[in-house]
Amino acid sequence: MDSVDGGTNCKDDEIVLESSDHHNTSSNHHQQQKQHNRSSREIFQITLIFFIMLGLSGLVLYQYAYPSPFYQRSYSQSFSPRNPMKENQSSPSRGALQGNKISPSNDTTPGKQISPGNDDKTLEKVLDQAAMEDKTVIITTLNAAWTEPNSIFDFFLESFAIGNGTQNLLKHVIVIAFDAKAYFRCLAVLTNCYALKTEGVDFADEAIFMTEDYLKMMWTRIEFLISVLEIGYNFVFTDADVMWLRNPFHRFYSNVDFQIACDHYWFNSTDLNNSPNGGFNYVRSNNRTIQFYKFWYKSKDKFPGQHDQDVLNMIKFDPFINKIGLEIRFLDTAYFGGFCEPSKDLNLVCTMHANCCIGLDNKIHDLKMVIDDWKNYMSMPGHEKFTKTINWTVPRRCF
Repeated sequence: MDSVDGGTNCKDDEIVLESSDHHNTSSNHHQQQKQHNRSSREIFQITLIFFIMLGLSGLVLYQYAYPSPFYQRSYSQSFSPRNPMKENQSSPSRGALQGNKISPSNDTTPGKQISPGNDDKTLEKVLDQAAMEDKTVIITTLNAAWTEPNSIFDFFLESFAIGNGTQNLLKHVIVIAFDAKAYFRCLAVLTNCYALKTEGVDFADEAIFMTEDYLKMMWTRIEFLISVLEIGYNFVFTDADVMWLRNPFHRFYSNVDFQIACDHYWFNSTDLNNSPNGGFNYVRSNNRTIQFYKFWYKSKDKFPGQHDQDVLNMIKFDPFINKIGLEIRFLDTAYFGGFCEPSKDLNLVCTMHANCCIGLDNKIHDLKMVIDDWKNYMSMPGHEKFTKTINWTVPRRCF
C-alpha cells in the first residue's frame, strides 16, 4: 500500500528508501507541518488567554455592580453565624430581618433617610396591619438587653394581660427591634415586629444612661418616628418599661397634636413648665407634628451631648412651636405616673413608668413590684378598692 503523503512504501515489513528528491520533499513537508502546528498552538494559547482575561474583567465588573453577600454589610449577614430560630421557634424571611436601614447622611430631613426592606414586611404593611380604625398604632422599641427572660419586655407584655381593658390593645402594638435577638424575641410572641438597623452601631447591649450608644438610640427613635408621621399614622409611643394597667385612650385629650407624660406635673396640662418625659406620648399625624419632630431632631445639633428629652425641654419654649401652631398638652401623673412621681390612686392610674431609674437590674426589680402591686389590687373585692387607701410599694431600688 502506497502512502498518500509520507514518501515511504511499506511491504512485508521491509522499508524501501525512495530517491533523495522524495526524501527532501518529505523533510520539507515535515518542517512545514511542525511550523504549522507551532503556529496553531500559539494562536490557541493567545485565544485562551484572551477569553480568560475577558472573563475575569466581566467578573470584576459584575462584582462591582452586584457585590456578593460576603462583602455586603447587610443586616441579615451580620447575624448569620447564629441560629435564632432554635431560640425562638420562628423563621422570618431575610428581607424582614433587614427591615429599614438608617444610613449616615447630611440630609436634615431624617425621615427621608429610611427606606423600606425588600420583602413583605415593609413599614407601611406593618403599620397597616397594626392600626386602629383611625390609623393609630402603639409603638415601642427594644434591644436584646431588654428581651432577656424575666426582663423588661416580659413585664411589658404581662401588664397588657393583667391590665383593666388593655388585653385588646396588644394587637395594635408594634415592636421596633434594634437588633436581631430583639427581633426574633418579638416574633415569638407578637405579630407586628419591625427590624431597624443603624449602620455602625450595635444596640444589643444595655445602653447605659447618657452614654454615646444611649444617645444614638434615643435619636434613632426620634428619627424613626418622623417616618411614621410622614406615612400618615398617629402613634402612642411607649417605652417598654411603661406598664399598661388601664386603657389610656379614655384619658387622652381629643384633637391635640402632641401630648406627653411628665416626670413632674404642675397641675395644668398647658403649662410649659411641666417636665416632659419622652418615654410616653400620643402624637397625631399632620403637618404641624411632622415639622415639630423634624425641628426636634435637628435641634440635637444645637444641643450636642443631650438626649431627646432634655432637648425637648429646651425647645418647648421656642417661637417655632407657636409659629407652626402646634398644640401641646402634658399628661397628669395621676393617670400617667412613674417612679419620678407615682400616681396616688390605683383606681385612676393608666400607666406606670420606671423612669428616674438608672440600671437595668434596678428597673427589673421595681417593675416586678409594680406587677405584684397591681395583681394585689385587682384581686381585692370591689368595695375595698374604693374604701381603702392603696399605695404603691415602689419605687424601692429606683428611688
